[in-house]
Amino acid sequence: MDQVTATSAALALLAEIVADHGPVLFHQSGGCCDGSSPMCYPQGEFRIGDNDVQLGEIGGMPFYISASQYQAWKHTRLVIDVVPGRGGMFSLDNGRERRFLVRSDICAS
Repeated sequence: MDQVTATSAALALLAEIVADHGPVLFHQSGGCCDGSSPMCYPQGEFRIGDNDVQLGEIGGMPFYISASQYQAWKHTRLVIDVVPGRGGMFSLDNGRERRFLVRSDICAS
């Protein structure tokens, strides 16, 4: 079972980004500044770590999370949504006046 899904608004923004940049990937690091904002990068321009965990795909694009964040959220289903604002500095949603945001649901065990 995928542990990540996306709202229709997130899929629409993702489609715009893929049309402009080609295939992308998402990474949720849990950093202090953009902790609830998954970062979106062109595939091949972000190195996935040996300990990163792929939670699934949204819109056909892979979604990874750091191992430490996975331990905290492994019983949670992430729901990627869109809200007004600017994305992370290096994320492809930056400058579109909409940004990706993580919401969550508790998974049944």
